[in-house]
Amino acid sequence: MLDNSNVAPGKNKTLRCAIYTRKSHEEGLEQEFNSLDAQRESAEHYIEAQRMRGWTALPDRYDDGGFSGGNMERPGLRRLLADIDAGKIDVIVVYKVDRLSRSLLDFMKMIDLFNEKGVSFVSVTQHFSTTDPTGRMFLGILITFAQYEREVIAERIRDKVAAAKRRGKYCGGVPILGYDVDRDNKKLLVNPDEARTVQYIFRRFIQIGSAKKLGQELNEQGYRTKAWTTKKGKVREGSEWNTGHIYRLLNNRIYIGEIAHKDRSYPGEHEGIIDRASWDKVQAILEDNKPVKVSMARTKMVAPLKGVIRCGHCGCAMGPTYARKNGRHYTYYICQKDSKRTVSRCPLKRIPAGDIEQAVVEQLSAVFRTPTLVAKTFFAARDIEQAERERLFKQKAQLEMELSQAREQALELMKPGSDQPGKAEMLTTVNRQAVELSKQLTHVSERCRAYRGNSITEQDVSEAFQNVEGFWEDLFPVERNRLIRLLVDKVEIRETGIDMELRTNGLTTLIAELAGLACEVTERRVSR
Repeated sequence: MLDNSNVAPGKNKTLRCAIYTRKSHEEGLEQEFNSLDAQRESAEHYIEAQRMRGWTALPDRYDDGGFSGGNMERPGLRRLLADIDAGKIDVIVVYKVDRLSRSLLDFMKMIDLFNEKGVSFVSVTQHFSTTDPTGRMFLGILITFAQYEREVIAERIRDKVAAAKRRGKYCGGVPILGYDVDRDNKKLLVNPDEARTVQYIFRRFIQIGSAKKLGQELNEQGYRTKAWTTKKGKVREGSEWNTGHIYRLLNNRIYIGEIAHKDRSYPGEHEGIIDRASWDKVQAILEDNKPVKVSMARTKMVAPLKGVIRCGHCGCAMGPTYARKNGRHYTYYICQKDSKRTVSRCPLKRIPAGDIEQAVVEQLSAVFRTPTLVAKTFFAARDIEQAERERLFKQKAQLEMELSQAREQALELMKPGSDQPGKAEMLTTVNRQAVELSKQLTHVSERCRAYRGNSITEQDVSEAFQNVEGFWEDLFPVERNRLIRLLVDKVEIRETGIDMELRTNGLTTLIAELAGLACEVTERRVSR
């Protein structure tokens, strides 16, 4: 406790005492008499014992339940410091010094503020004075040990979390889309509706390969990020998607039933909602899309044969380069090994990218025209199209219901004689929601019309594959790159011609990719 002879010179002077309490965890705070109440009761008894010296407890409560003492981001502490700055407090009373802070730097800053404002500091269970150098020295030693204890506790918690994750246990954090948190058993439970959204995001990313385009689609269709409620009952609304949200979702191993810790992952106790094949496809696309440190010229190039085209003379890879003439860019493939030589020895100099890519596409035409491949692609495309049609019409019905409810609510608020508090603000909010829902409904309805009466047929697939050149032109660059990697194992260039080796495995993957691309191309043509 503090010797306060210097702050109570007379019996008639009243010293206003503020009691500050803190508990690091929320556990037990729901009880009728909890740790914060026990701390306050001890402080009140101490103040009552000093009543003859003019001490009186202020009725205001400065409580921080569930806040760490390692920083100053605590609402109760903020109010306490604000009242000290306003001159409303003469003495601060705590149960123990580490209730106020476990950080030496923060604590000494507060002591300087107390001295500046003429405020005394009292610990009910510890004996020290803040008014002399010796007392401040002992106080510094005391808070140093408090900080050391905090760091030891933090290290134990880190070890405990690491051990729990190795056993596949969920260790908390911000809830993710696709799962709800069973806080009692500390487990993840699949949310069926959100799980379908996650599966849709993975499927669409495999089809379009762009996080930016996917985010735009999700926002246009009214999808939002995870909405959840904190332990304290605060509602966290979902927000619009951005590329950061997309990449975090696509890289989260929880979706394949694993728990990640640092650079390793372990089988989790929860159920995965994404199959391994889809996960691997997404990771391959993400790896392929990773930015690399290359010149600005190379970033402008589109080279679908990069990684599969090789020099037939030395066997090394050929890479893209470009030249510029009359304001136009021309892309070429060159032998990488020969490009590093001081004197060129390879008979192949620069191979025009357009010519070699056209030759490869022509050789692939025979593969596309195979009746078996066309039939299997059609059936796979039909299934994908049906799933997408059902999803769109279900979303359309949901939006129509929400828009109808919003309009009914607006009409109710506009009825004469209604004197509901905040009526104008509520009406403005409802109208804004109705406008947003109407926009989303228009967008979804347009996509529904594209699917109504325009189902893909086997003839559509056959005709598209018969005209591979036209089909190729309708593909985005990332789709061309992915298709080449699915079909082609190696392309060797010689002066006498081209040798091409196709991939003999992964037919199922190829068909699924072709089906998705066929649906995309058909929808683009219908919408034109």
